[in-house]
Amino acid sequence: MADELRRRIEAGECLPGTRLPSRPEIMREWGVSDAVAKQAIGVLISEGLAVARPGAGTFVTERPPVRKLVRAWYGRRAGGSPFRASLAEQGREGSWSYRSETTFAPAYVRERLGLGEPEGRRHDVLCTSYVFTSDGRPVMLSTSYEPLDLTRGTDIVVPEEGPHGGRGVFERMLAIGVVIDRWDETVGARPGSIEECDQLQIARGSVVLTITRTYEAGERVVEMAEIVLPADRFLLGYSGPMPLDGLASGLSGAGRGLGENGEK
Repeated sequence: MADELRRRIEAGECLPGTRLPSRPEIMREWGVSDAVAKQAIGVLISEGLAVARPGAGTFVTERPPVRKLVRAWYGRRAGGSPFRASLAEQGREGSWSYRSETTFAPAYVRERLGLGEPEGRRHDVLCTSYVFTSDGRPVMLSTSYEPLDLTRGTDIVVPEEGPHGGRGVFERMLAIGVVIDRWDETVGARPGSIEECDQLQIARGSVVLTITRTYEAGERVVEMAEIVLPADRFLLGYSGPMPLDGLASGLSGAGRGLGENGEK
């Protein structure tokens, strides 16, 4: 039954937003019990193909268009949020809510930030949790960690407050004389946790993309973030400049070598 209903959805016979057969209708069409009809509908809901609305029925999920999320915002684009600027280029309005608090970071975060064992009761990282939205709909979660020995007592200690609030990490750190010269990201995929799926308003158990990001200034990691977004809504795009000076020099040397040897 789930296979047949799934086929109707994928074939376009049941369009997004339309109501699927109710459990009594499924019971009559297939001659099954209410428990079996409930299980069939549950399969579609768990796959993210349908959503149950109490008192109204079960409906085909309305899927937003897949959008490209460019992961090279960081560059040196000044004057505001890279996330908002990226969505504005696609005709979308980006916004976010956040919560910042001082804390002791988990062991794996402490290791990446180069922090030793906590000393006393004084917190040593600023943790900020974000929910990013596109046109009012949650699209991305992020939890960032910044070492307080770097930012404590400065205008940028809370990322979303003060004269530099809401700007990208590169621009904020530059305000206190810290020049970020490297960023690194590791991308993965896994089933989202119940809390993550509820925050993103997607079906529980949906696959999410995970990005672990670090920013470095010299030999020091100045920020680490863990990012989560729905796998079926975004394509991640990466880009960056090529080292043309070194490449040109290498090609020039290679050309001379070929000429001297008379080989093609």
